Amino acid sequence: MDPLRFHPIFRRYLWGGRRLGTVLGKPIGHESDYAESWEIVDRGEDQSVVAYGPLAGKTLGELVRSDGKALLGRHYPQPRFPLLCKFLDAHVQLSVQVHPNDQQAAQLASSDFGKTEAWVILASEPGSYIYAGVRRGFDRRALEREIARGTCELCLHRFEPRVGDCLFLPAGTVHALGPGLLVAEIQQSSDTTYRLYDWNRRGPDGKTRMLHIEQALEVIDFERGPVAPQFPQPTDRPFVEQLVRCDKFVLDRWLLAEPQPIGGDHRCHVICVVEGGAAVENDPANRLLTRGDTLLLPASSGAVTITPQPNATLLDAYLP
Repeated sequence: MDPLRFHPIFRRYLWGGRRLGTVLGKPIGHESDYAESWEIVDRGEDQSVVAYGPLAGKTLGELVRSDGKALLGRHYPQPRFPLLCKFLDAHVQLSVQVHPNDQQAAQLASSDFGKTEAWVILASEPGSYIYAGVRRGFDRRALEREIARGTCELCLHRFEPRVGDCLFLPAGTVHALGPGLLVAEIQQSSDTTYRLYDWNRRGPDGKTRMLHIEQALEVIDFERGPVAPQFPQPTDRPFVEQLVRCDKFVLDRWLLAEPQPIGGDHRCHVICVVEGGAAVENDPANRLLTRGDTLLLPASSGAVTITPQPNATLLDAYLP
């Protein structure tokens, strides 16, 4: 199976902006609220569709069902593709939210997975911030009190991220993206989100968005915090550093200055270019991957060569 490129799926929310188009080159419309670009997803009706090559028009879900062994290799079988890759443009701050783990999701959210995720900061405006984790000394009772007062952010750890920072958010970590951030995200294939607080704002219909306070309080890990950016770990390849390793996925960052092989380890790889450009051997699109482009390398592709043009920074996400 050749490398796979997909058509992005766009999500428009009141906190979105224009940078998916102006910075990442996505084919968005004229509106000013493009919030998310789902690059690789297999979740119910949300399906990535192959854009190039002999499999063009096929959905990722169809490939998992018909060619799962070729796609997933050592991780076959899976009920659906287990990872979701997206970009987020936070023009204004997102709601304060939390995601359940797999067991909690099964109990509270029907058939969806839990949601452990990681962010990599691609752009950050002056004064941008992130809330991640509960501040020391704050417990459930304190958080409930501040939610009632409309000041739940007082319980949360806040910091100003830098471009290149990676934030790891296991299920149960309360968090919120602040304004001015452009982010690449790798996560479990889930969209189960419990909102604690939404800054008292109203949507286009004039109504406040639904909150899920009781569900959120049940799944928050009050020992998780304050959360700081990850310390990249060296690997046995000098051009690769590991950002995250957990039981749901591994996330590496490649700093390429010369051609290198990727794959050939009997697993699939989600490859996302965040700086520069690179050519991928056997890519049916027959054009460079540039900033904001994403490619899925099936397990059966074997090792392929990535050639930077002239340099490239890319993210490589795969199952452990």
